[in-house]
Amino acid sequence: MSLISQEEFQKIAEHKGDVCVSIFIPTQRAGKEVLEQKDKKHLKSSWDEAKRKLEKKGISEEKIKSIGKPIVDLLEDPEFWRHQSDGLAIFAADGFFSKFTLPVNFEAYTYISGEFYVRPLVPVLKDEGRFYLLAIQQDNVKFYEATKHSIGSVYIEDLTPEQLEDRVGYDYEEKHSKHKTQHNLSGQSTTHGYDAANRDEKNEILRFFRAVDKGLHQVLNDENVPLVVACQDYLFPIYKEANSYNNLFDQVVPGNPSDTDMFGLHDKALKVMEPHLEKEKRDKLNNFKELNPEKTSTEIHDIIPAAYEGKIDTLFLENRAEVWGKYDEKNRKVETSTEQSDNTYSLMNLTAAKVIENGGSVFLIESAFMPEKESKLNAIYRYS
Repeated sequence: MSLISQEEFQKIAEHKGDVCVSIFIPTQRAGKEVLEQKDKKHLKSSWDEAKRKLEKKGISEEKIKSIGKPIVDLLEDPEFWRHQSDGLAIFAADGFFSKFTLPVNFEAYTYISGEFYVRPLVPVLKDEGRFYLLAIQQDNVKFYEATKHSIGSVYIEDLTPEQLEDRVGYDYEEKHSKHKTQHNLSGQSTTHGYDAANRDEKNEILRFFRAVDKGLHQVLNDENVPLVVACQDYLFPIYKEANSYNNLFDQVVPGNPSDTDMFGLHDKALKVMEPHLEKEKRDKLNNFKELNPEKTSTEIHDIIPAAYEGKIDTLFLENRAEVWGKYDEKNRKVETSTEQSDNTYSLMNLTAAKVIENGGSVFLIESAFMPEKESKLNAIYRYS
């Protein structure tokens, strides 16, 4: 899975041309839809739609063919369609092509203008949702780096033991079973022997977990993001005792990690961590309501010039909404329109790209949760 970096985002956001085509489609990781090549058919349909729009704009057949060649090549690449995530983003212009297979559920959308449409990429750029996920059992250890929208494996095999037997140095299961079957002379199981076996089991698991923790220290030494543990419930108190990392998340992702794959673990971890991951957004929304009105704005005619000047700390955009128009940077003049035309473009897309370029934060918010619902853009200023 390819994530998009800040540099890649800026390269796309800053590209200008006569014709820039942005295509977003939802995709499937596996299942019947993959076998039936529905994602491939969806892209073909979207490109066919884009071609019709380009023809209507009077774009030459030669230029359309040049813009579309990398897309046609993708359609003919069976290997590409076997490795999808939740969404596909494509940016194509004459002499420019970029694609991203991303863990974001895009709504299908095709945008043609003199710039690319980058607003749907905003969730991928937020780093505040980053965390580590440790899936640990007595016979298996897996480590992942994740965000709200992505997860990837981190290689730790040279840092930590892979299973308990690697740490304790003998056949743990055989030794433990002998403890459990010890009997006294009367043929009854002894409580003392059973308790001793339990103590031995816990101590050996603790030694194993301490070895894992020691190995992870080389990865986590300079980090301050949450470490989330996925394991069976009875193991989590033992891991907490072994842990030395100062940002261990205090709730376990329950169940046997082997019962699902990496993406299933990610989904389960997000459910446990949701309150934490939403904290920054929640705090910013509360800030908007509490700040002096001079530090906030809901007026697009003020917000866009402020975005160009680097004045915006946080921008809230109403999800699934759009504002068309154009901006004259020299005269700081905003003109809005009811629809897109050859002379207008997405002002929400323009503003989001500028805020990110100048180091601000952008959040896509459902209409019911916008701070000021009468406006599709709300902003918090860095200074008045």
